[in-house]
Amino acid sequence: MADFSVVGGGVAGLAVARRLALSGADVVVYEASDRLGGTVARHDVAGIGLDAGAESFAVRGGVVAALLAELGLADDIVDPRPGPAWLQPVTGPAVPLPATAVLGIPADPLADDVVRVVGDDAARRASALDERGPVTAVPESLGALVRERYGDAVLERLVAPVVHGVHSTHPDELPLARAHPGLPDALVSAGSLGAAVARLRADAPPGAAVAGIRGGIHRIVPALAADLERRGGVVRLGVRVDDPATLDGTVVTAAPGLASPAGTGRRIDLVTLVVEQRELDAAPRGSGLLVAAGAPVAARALTHATAKWDWLREAAGDQHVLRLSYDVTPSGPVETARQDAETLLGVELPVVVDAAVVTWTRPAPAEASDLVVVGETVAGSGLAGIIAHADRTAAELLAR
Repeated sequence: MADFSVVGGGVAGLAVARRLALSGADVVVYEASDRLGGTVARHDVAGIGLDAGAESFAVRGGVVAALLAELGLADDIVDPRPGPAWLQPVTGPAVPLPATAVLGIPADPLADDVVRVVGDDAARRASALDERGPVTAVPESLGALVRERYGDAVLERLVAPVVHGVHSTHPDELPLARAHPGLPDALVSAGSLGAAVARLRADAPPGAAVAGIRGGIHRIVPALAADLERRGGVVRLGVRVDDPATLDGTVVTAAPGLASPAGTGRRIDLVTLVVEQRELDAAPRGSGLLVAAGAPVAARALTHATAKWDWLREAAGDQHVLRLSYDVTPSGPVETARQDAETLLGVELPVVVDAAVVTWTRPAPAEASDLVVVGETVAGSGLAGIIAHADRTAAELLAR
């Protein structure tokens, strides 16, 4: 008889199961597929082991780094190469993203690098809106906040592409507290959106906002599973659970199918290209680009992975790894991705050594239920939030 049954063997399920097992509880993890990790997965393209899903984690709060230290992976945490990400606007050439911003929200809408993206009129309107008076009521969504304090143009031309790249959703659909836990309090105390962003930027630790793992983020999955089993936890692959009432002990679900409405979710297609092109050695768009809706490409983002991670540049040799994400599956995805990459990077890519297409579904928010739920349906996207929520949930269960 298990004390806890965990449905779903993604990172959230493994993390909560491991925390429970650390206390001495008997834990069984049920995973319907034949592998663990969910969207944190590996694939091989041109003989290179690459992430098929997430390739970085937010350093905010230190929760992921702390877990990696417990798993013996602390020495393999790596920072991305310094340099700005870029933005492909609706019209005109790509430009570097503003330097002093949080999720694309600029501290000063009149800064030159902001005006270059949104235009003079939108920048002046944003400044005037934010100077109307202090924030008296904090909107529920990030989109509503930016629209109220900076206007539609800044929201759609600058903030929306960044938020989509991070959270795979529009700011209107992203709760403010989930977007940045410190933003609501900063708004009230600072009195304006610009001042709140400036304060959050000043309080942020120096260095990059994200980090990775040498060899790929997917390495966290076998490390979590092995440590769980060392603690006495049991993992059962290929076991689908449709009725949690049939399981032993307290049931925790990390499976979107039990937490979200059936048939809901947001599809994302990731196309990975391994190419040969010496012109990419100079990283013409830094670590990659986010794309504004309406730009002349189908992709919503491009990551120049070999320009972002030194370990991957070494592994790839003279080749370059490009990752392009799509909301709508393109016809002929590899050729479409090649053409989009040429447009976004400003170089010809005649030689595609190898390519891979992976489709993921980002689940809808969890519905209210009596189940104990962890994972993206309640914690949002991103390993930092998912792991922190799993840790809190395990502590609450153990305290009962």
